[in-house]
Amino acid sequence: MKTTSSGTRILSIDIGGSSIKATILSQTGELMQEYKKAKTPKPATPDAVLKAISTLIRDFEPYDKVSVGFPGYIKNGVTCTAPNLGTNHWKGVDLAVLLGDLLKKPVRVANDADIHGLGVVSGVGLELVITLGTGFGTAMLMDGALLPHLEIAHHPISKKRTYDGFIGDKAYIEIGRKRWNRRMKQVLKVLKVVFNYDRLYIGGGNADELDFKLDDNVEIITNKDGIRGGARLWQLHREDVLRPENVRS
Repeated sequence: MKTTSSGTRILSIDIGGSSIKATILSQTGELMQEYKKAKTPKPATPDAVLKAISTLIRDFEPYDKVSVGFPGYIKNGVTCTAPNLGTNHWKGVDLAVLLGDLLKKPVRVANDADIHGLGVVSGVGLELVITLGTGFGTAMLMDGALLPHLEIAHHPISKKRTYDGFIGDKAYIEIGRKRWNRRMKQVLKVLKVVFNYDRLYIGGGNADELDFKLDDNVEIITNKDGIRGGARLWQLHREDVLRPENVRS
């Protein structure tokens, strides 16, 4: 693995409900250091998560900037929701400032699915990215530009369940792979009709559990593909992002 670069080096962190992942990227998104991860602390309070990040990156080589993907709604670097970490812990937390103070580097924070999307899309047409992990993440991009983030995970898909409750990891464990795949077929039909996307990307830890044939314009992606979006977040100028409140320099 290449470990040195003459250009800008970006520490890219992905905070998830089950694990925290980190690597160092070149300014074009190439991995400059081995991809590492650690379990997300329980309870996942801001102090505990920051401590886990500090421990995880302790031996990382120097970097110039930081990108962070967070599993919730972000506004101007401040966390508004964190359903899989505990919104009661995170509501109103200025994560960009906290990490900037901790790491002494410029920090940009965005929704984790949005960063995943920046890392994988082709940049042509309307592209939808979904992540199947602890919860259900989504991102929409038009010609490579992020569209307003929608917390689709919390929208009802059935009379009693949101998408998170219907196909999240807890549901997978509860109902098993066969029934979960039947539910995923239903969800994908809904997304196809609602969004009329040009291309759909499916990532997250449970993406590999899909056992049925996907449409030709649907692609399975990896978490390593998605974390590269941390570099692209720094390539975007504020005027290039339709949701400028989601990044802070």
